Amino acid sequence: MAIKTIEPLQKNSAQKESGKPKSASGTAKLSPRSALPLDQIMVGDCVESMNSLPAGSVDLIFADPPYNLQLGGDLVRPDNSHVDAVDDDWDKFDSFADYDKFTRDWLKAARRVLKPEGAIWVIGSYHNIFRVGAAIQDLGFWILNDVVWNKSNPMPNFKGTRLANAHETLIWAARSQEQKKYTFNYDALKTANDDLQMRSDWWTLPICSGGERMKNADGRKSHPTQKPEALLHRIIVGTTNPGDVILDPFFGTGTTGAVSKLLGRHFIGLERDKDYVEVATRRIENVRELGAEDIEVQSSKKAEPRVPFGALVEHGLVRPGDRLYCPQNRHVARVRADGSISNGDATGSIHRMGAHVQNAPACNGWTFWHYKSDQGLAPIDLLRRKFRAQMGL
Repeated sequence: MAIKTIEPLQKNSAQKESGKPKSASGTAKLSPRSALPLDQIMVGDCVESMNSLPAGSVDLIFADPPYNLQLGGDLVRPDNSHVDAVDDDWDKFDSFADYDKFTRDWLKAARRVLKPEGAIWVIGSYHNIFRVGAAIQDLGFWILNDVVWNKSNPMPNFKGTRLANAHETLIWAARSQEQKKYTFNYDALKTANDDLQMRSDWWTLPICSGGERMKNADGRKSHPTQKPEALLHRIIVGTTNPGDVILDPFFGTGTTGAVSKLLGRHFIGLERDKDYVEVATRRIENVRELGAEDIEVQSSKKAEPRVPFGALVEHGLVRPGDRLYCPQNRHVARVRADGSISNGDATGSIHRMGAHVQNAPACNGWTFWHYKSDQGLAPIDLLRRKFRAQMGL
């Protein structure tokens, strides 16, 4: 995987006097018209990097910005051993105002590079997520959900002065309130959740540990807030499609890139710390991309081409005079040439007649009415699937 550093376009006089960009090995200059640096890590400031990319070019953004923890000193366990907490310079800001400006700057740049039907995920703790959420709304994004990541193995509160911090919050937002479409693979997430609708209130996953945790040569963890791959897996499967472009402005050790590559998506990583870049590069190079048939996303029934029941009659998959039955075989209807069905003196569509015989306000006729097959009663929805396959829909 190639790694490029960038020299973002500047409009000040200093750049004009400096002449041509550096020609050192491994350095490339991007302009708004350049091709996207797919499956690469851009080394530099995330705002400048995003501003150098073409507008409207990214399908999804996953952002894990600095928490701004405001730690007041070292953390120790009851045995006086040191806790390897987040005390890096990148997480330190002089004031809330400075953090708010930083947040608005990167979110504004992120919104510019999103496609009109794009979306963003941002994760944070109680230290920062509320400030980030306000900025998201102020800048024109439209919040779709907030999701609770419940940590199954959280770090204890060693001082015993507060509740153990056992969750983080994710905000999922569309680029704007006006956009009519965004990617949401509802059926895929429902299937992964044992055919139960995926909820936003309790994504129980462990924090990153064991073999997944990236470590330095001395055995210390490479990054203090590395996110679990399972979390990114759920987000990417649920809100992108194979071949989509996912941008991570705080790339760290490359979790977004690793899972994107595994699932057949493209990534663009932005990271200013070269030590993290080296770790991420090695990590992603060792990922084996899954085959095309293994990453197909289960399609939503709402996204499938509409097929009227009359089309099945016209093409001979159901013939006028054929009988349709309810699952318990208590109700029988007769197919008519115009695509309607009749039961006694009542006639209508498969949906209207299904509701009629049950005395119900509504009915899905495709699953209610059955036909006689060699294996017994089968829902007419199977004939609709056969029709779509025959017609290449």
